[in-house]
Amino acid sequence: MVHHGRMSELTRISAPGGVAPAAAYTHVVMGTGRFVAVSGQLALDEDGKLVGEDDPAAQARQVFENLRRCLSAAGATFDDVVKLTFFVTDMAHMPAIRAARDAHIPADRLPAASAVQVAGLVRPEFLMEIEAYAVVAE
Repeated sequence: MVHHGRMSELTRISAPGGVAPAAAYTHVVMGTGRFVAVSGQLALDEDGKLVGEDDPAAQARQVFENLRRCLSAAGATFDDVVKLTFFVTDMAHMPAIRAARDAHIPADRLPAASAVQVAGLVRPEFLMEIEAYAVVAE
């Protein structure tokens, strides 16, 4: 059963007291409702083939499309996302990831986020893996 149209009431705190304001994310996101965890997504198409070999922008676009599809399966959208975690093989890929994110999430609705550079992912051709947590209205 998929519910659409009812967004959870999320509260975003960009500058908690005593903490420097966040530039490209929100420090704290709170909400009540149904919790949705989306596993780390890779740049694979629906047939399991790599999209964007050696192309961070193409991989980021595919990862966000996969996140969108996973959220949709749970009756959620990017508006419901409270946290994104970016695992990257090189921090130089972050601008491409932010561009793909910004195509799906408006600047005034940015979720909490963490970015971690890793030595490697499940296969060497993957440049990034991104997971999402969402809270959907009951």
